[in-house]
Amino acid sequence: METIRVGIVGLGQNCRVRHVPGLRACEGVEIIAVCNRTPESTARAAEEYGIPRRYSRWEELVDDPEIDAVVVGTWPYLHAPVTIAALERGKHVLCEARMARNLAEAMQMVEAAQRHKGLVLQIVPSPFGLEVDRAVRDLLEKGAIGELREVVVTATNAWWADPAEPISWRQIRQLSGLNMVALGIIHETLIRWLPDPAEVYAHAAAFIPQRLDPTSGRIVPVELPDTVHVLARFGTGALAIYRSSAVVHGPAQAEIVLSGSEGSLKCVLGQSERIYLARQGETSYEEISVPEDQRGQWNVEADFIAAIRGQGKVRYTDPITGLRYMAFTDAVAQSIEARAPVPVPPLAELLRRIEGASNVKGGGRA
Repeated sequence: METIRVGIVGLGQNCRVRHVPGLRACEGVEIIAVCNRTPESTARAAEEYGIPRRYSRWEELVDDPEIDAVVVGTWPYLHAPVTIAALERGKHVLCEARMARNLAEAMQMVEAAQRHKGLVLQIVPSPFGLEVDRAVRDLLEKGAIGELREVVVTATNAWWADPAEPISWRQIRQLSGLNMVALGIIHETLIRWLPDPAEVYAHAAAFIPQRLDPTSGRIVPVELPDTVHVLARFGTGALAIYRSSAVVHGPAQAEIVLSGSEGSLKCVLGQSERIYLARQGETSYEEISVPEDQRGQWNVEADFIAAIRGQGKVRYTDPITGLRYMAFTDAVAQSIEARAPVPVPPLAELLRRIEGASNVKGGGRA
């Protein structure tokens, strides 16, 4: 394609900060259409960014034959329907994270992507760990920590520490699904380096159970937790502890510590990411210098366009990775509900189920 024409469904904050500038930095890319939740929001976005076509319904945008690729920037409740419809109409898709509201929707998205192998489906990745990803992989491959024993995952902030803060779409199940605080986004970072956990045991709480809904002006129940704690077990026997909370006062913290038989690796995530290593017998961490030319960066939109042009494959994040973290999120939600340990379905099992669904939909394969 000499020119790739893009339509955006849901031009919100992340599109403004990342996707619109990132796409416009790519040669031969035009953003030609937008559809937001309301006509007023659509008009504002179109005027602000000089987008010529405005649609009142996302279905109309997806049906536009002159659009080659669709960016799904909406909240999770529309990720699956818009993505699947766009793929069915022959369009490439860049879908905002979290991948879907739940595992069932994520599986439907993967099934659609597998039926349309000539199209690109990329899920917007967790920004955590992108800077140090290569360095962490290298250290683990070289055996810097030995055999993995323990993992500690921390993702805390003060998003909802103030009871007067209005309810967020992230706290409404219909809009966000089973996604809870920053649990999925930090777990996605972890599984770039480790296999999936085999089992989870989770507890959660909504410490501020009601908030003001600014749309209706009423006090409404908070439907999703503001704090989640998870114990996890890997197939190797290694154990993990997750703490994800949005009611912790003070600075935000995002950190992963991997401890093994030969040492511990601490990854401080977010802005200016850093990694530290404590070897066996040492009583303090030593910072591991990561050369600037080995530091990763946000390159999502350029990677998406390159994949469309056949110049590379999606690494951050392909649909299978999204499926993996949604399986974890689903298992955590089930464990909270059951108040008991719950197995995380293995990827191979999920892919078999998707293959079966695809065969049924396609009437079987020769």
